[in-house]
Amino acid sequence: MSGNNGSDAHRPAIGWGRAVLTGLVVIAVGAIASVGGANAVLTQATSLSRDVREYIATAVFLGVVILLAWALRRLQARGLI
Repeated sequence: MSGNNGSDAHRPAIGWGRAVLTGLVVIAVGAIASVGGANAVLTQATSLSRDVREYIATAVFLGVVILLAWALRRLQARGLI
């Protein structure tokens, strides 16, 4: 037996070019959204104390990373990436 249960047998593999491009796009979107969102919280939420801004910025950063991981998993399950 080959060990393949047939669930991925019908899906064509994506090429190296598409894989590299997808990876770069994911890294760029993740960096802009997570770092940019956290930076926006730290610099624009001036009515909050510094500690509260740090907690919110950390939550935004982690939330974006978790959301991106979930979205990538969903796209992978559908065979889009």
